[in-house]
Amino acid sequence: MPVRFQHDQQPKSIYFITFTCYKWLSLFQETNTYDAVYKCPPVPVRTGFDSLYRNNIYVPGYVTMPNHVHALLYFPEMPKSLNTVIGNAKRFLAYEIIKRLQEKKANNLLDTLHAGVKKRESKKGQIHKVFEDSFDAKECHSTDFIFQKLEYMPARPVRRASQPS
Repeated sequence: MPVRFQHDQQPKSIYFITFTCYKWLSLFQETNTYDAVYKCPPVPVRTGFDSLYRNNIYVPGYVTMPNHVHALLYFPEMPKSLNTVIGNAKRFLAYEIIKRLQEKKANNLLDTLHAGVKKRESKKGQIHKVFEDSFDAKECHSTDFIFQKLEYMPARPVRRASQPS
């Protein structure tokens, strides 16, 4: 069994986080779940980025692309591991994406996501593979890096949309 990478998080830090849909499929676009990202679960209750504040986690900025999410998260304290926080968010979003795909009767896409589930994941009850296992987390060591990411995130959808497929 592969060892999962544990991000070495520090309190009083801002992290630039990116997580991606399975095989870079445009699942947010396909299901119009851009709104669901704002409703991602905080630690430990499901409500939204807005409720992360009540759990001492702040979101200085985020953008949802058709197939991935970028977010800046500030942790004055580290109540749980970064892996747990992002894992909970991905799990909540996966349920919502699957629900919307089922409502749309997007059976081909559901079959693709079902086929992506590994045997060990299936034994744990996973039915669909909505996100890539890992995520990227970069600790922001300078205000220049933070401002670079804050400028980068809103520019991505415009730049991405203008590029040919």
